[in-house]
Amino acid sequence: MAVVSAFRRAAGLPRGLDWESQPLDGRLYLLPAGMVAGEVAAAAVISGNGWPVAGTELAFTLGAVIWREGQMAWVAAAPYAELVEWSEAEGETVARHMGRLVRRIGGKRAPWGGLEVNRPLVMGIVNTTPDSFSDGGKHFDPATAIASGLEMAAAGADIIDVGGESTRPGSAPVMRDEELARVLPVVRELAARGVTVSIDTRHAQVMEAAVTAGARIINDVTALEGEGALEVAARTGAAVCLMHMQGQPQTMQDDPVYACAPLDIYDYLAGRIKACEAAGIPAERIATDPGIGFGKTPSHNAQLLASLALYHGLGCPILLGASRKRFVAALSNDEGPTERLPGTLAAHLAGLDSGTQIIRVHDVPEAVQAVKLWRAMKAAG
Repeated sequence: MAVVSAFRRAAGLPRGLDWESQPLDGRLYLLPAGMVAGEVAAAAVISGNGWPVAGTELAFTLGAVIWREGQMAWVAAAPYAELVEWSEAEGETVARHMGRLVRRIGGKRAPWGGLEVNRPLVMGIVNTTPDSFSDGGKHFDPATAIASGLEMAAAGADIIDVGGESTRPGSAPVMRDEELARVLPVVRELAARGVTVSIDTRHAQVMEAAVTAGARIINDVTALEGEGALEVAARTGAAVCLMHMQGQPQTMQDDPVYACAPLDIYDYLAGRIKACEAAGIPAERIATDPGIGFGKTPSHNAQLLASLALYHGLGCPILLGASRKRFVAALSNDEGPTERLPGTLAAHLAGLDSGTQIIRVHDVPEAVQAVKLWRAMKAAG
């Protein structure tokens, strides 16, 4: 068919490619593009020229099909209706695989941490540490941390993410007793005041104690790879966020290397979702985070921001944490952490345009205002 031949020419696919002889997971991907919103999105879906994005206000009308073989990847983009026609023409194996991806991309996400994710959520950051890269020491005193968390919630934050160990580049590990002493008073008081609390930790002991104290979400930079983490997350019933990090905080920025950063990270997160499901954590409780700044160069981070919609194919909400990170300065004018709000907002709004459901921020009032304006503009589309 014309669609098939046009796709193969555009992508430069190898001759004699046999879809039926090899598994397609980790080789054939779909990157949604051409996002529209409001009545335009509804019309696109009804007419067969678009598909919903994760139960949000958005629909995608274009798609890039990516075929990967080792270090090589071939890409071709086409309108949504043509992609459907192409996948059916390629045979049952491709049609079934692409159909699964489309259903995952479009499926309405279950509530996460007790919160609906059909609109963007703002997660406010409270680091009870003396050495976090941006606000180290600001919330080291529990009373100050609690007051700041309540202030963020009053300003419109949907979630308060409490952390007691810095994972900035080059940071040193913290003893468990110290981490517990930092976070538990804050988690306990915020939860008692009705705040939805997330515990930012990579340690099973802290996860369990924080959930017992009232946290609803476990936000782990190591995607529950630590000893006992999967078991604790399964047992507590908490929602989880699986983040990608290459290496360890002490060394992760030394020389990060990827064959293709967006695809490598997609495959990693897909593997961690499977590990969670095998441990008794259903996909409905999982969000994913590609880990901006964690073992990535500025170029890798830019690639991830340009490809965020790819991760809807995992079938889980996407969390984006770009707030005040070093790549903002690297791609602009080398500003200090507290001067990176404009770049942070640009990155997070780009994420919302891709259908990202949760943004993790230091500057809550500004982020809430930006989200309100973004939603108003999309609703008018």
